[in-house]
Amino acid sequence: MGYDRTAPKRAVNMSLNEDLVRRARGITANLSETVENLLATYVEDAEAQAARRDQQIEAHIAASDAFVAKYGSLADEFGTL
Repeated sequence: MGYDRTAPKRAVNMSLNEDLVRRARGITANLSETVENLLATYVEDAEAQAARRDQQIEAHIAASDAFVAKYGSLADEFGTL
């Protein structure tokens, strides 16, 4: 995963559903590590989604610029209204 695994650990205060925490502790020996791995996956997915969105925006801008370069802008034709 794309984060600094050697960065120092720090305690954080979180409020989680008590039943969910109890059940998770029955599944994993290290709840902190499990949550950290899940959080890392979430962050990577969210960053990738943001990058895809940015690429789509850039592609739309490029297509719009190409359209205006080829056909002109409606503002050019109707700008005097």
